[in-house]
Amino acid sequence: MLGGIFEKNDISSKLKEFDKKISQENFWRDKSLAQKTVKEKVFLQDIFDSYSTVENELKNLEELLDLALKENDTPLIRDCDKKTLNLLNKIKKTEVSCFLSGENDHLNAYLEIHAGAGGTESQDWAMMLRRMYSKWVEKKNCKLEIISEHKGDEAGIKSCTLKIVGPYMHGWLKSESGVHRLVRISPFDSGARRHTSFASVWIYPVVDDSIEIEIQEKDIRIDTYKSSGKGGQSVNTTDSAVRITHLPTKIAVQCQNERSQHKNKETCFNMLKARLYKYELERKELASKSLSKTKKDIGWGHQIRSYVLQPYQLVKDLRNNFENTNPESVLNGDIDEFLEKSLYQREKENF
Repeated sequence: MLGGIFEKNDISSKLKEFDKKISQENFWRDKSLAQKTVKEKVFLQDIFDSYSTVENELKNLEELLDLALKENDTPLIRDCDKKTLNLLNKIKKTEVSCFLSGENDHLNAYLEIHAGAGGTESQDWAMMLRRMYSKWVEKKNCKLEIISEHKGDEAGIKSCTLKIVGPYMHGWLKSESGVHRLVRISPFDSGARRHTSFASVWIYPVVDDSIEIEIQEKDIRIDTYKSSGKGGQSVNTTDSAVRITHLPTKIAVQCQNERSQHKNKETCFNMLKARLYKYELERKELASKSLSKTKKDIGWGHQIRSYVLQPYQLVKDLRNNFENTNPESVLNGDIDEFLEKSLYQREKENF
């Protein structure tokens, strides 16, 4: 994939290169590579079409504004102002799309949520986060699959793993990895006191066939256990759930969403490949040590975002200081602005 800022002529040239590749007689011989190439072409074509549309609309708007100013047509000038704001929003969306051009941004994503210390409070907060991301996925018209889930003792969840399928899901969500903090009046406290809860979110790419990850049998341990999730009576009476532990890295994955142990095992291997791939990328970037330290302490000092419901209303990203004073909207899945700000920040740091 490409990176950073695009020039229109560069995109046009690359689109022609893609057309040549796709028109080759043996193009579909390697299906996974062909699909990846088509996705890249569609990605660039969307950016090119959006840029061209905005370019034409801007030219027409300039001519209209010039006419309105000459005739001192106030209503038309106001209409031009509104159209200018709409164009700026379109330009912003196109610019954000350019930032979704990392090597793995086009892939689907695994999303893990783990409740921090604090029992029922944190477990309820983990459930709220799962609902927030589920709502966001729904708004994007993408698919979400629950891979595993461990319910809380009284309410909420201790942990869960979701698979999110849709265009550029890993690119959109990868900046969500970290600790999320909630401050609210506890619904579980008879004294109506304010509580602080923590939960961690971790994002991994769903690796495709073009990424080769070798897993040796001697390096893994496979455990089976009774599922506690959905699936009917037969799931709960057979050891259909699977946990695979990679011994050298101590990475563990689990799946319990299928009735078939074989299918759960297959899903686990796919998840393990994703985790190992992510681990290798972080190791090469000398970040695995700090990430491991962060994962061990789901609490103060490792937060990326704070959600305050009491005594005031505010959601704040602690990395770029972006704020939203409507937590209810954010917790209902309106997180695009936070994701976009993270993309801008990442691009600025890489520039």
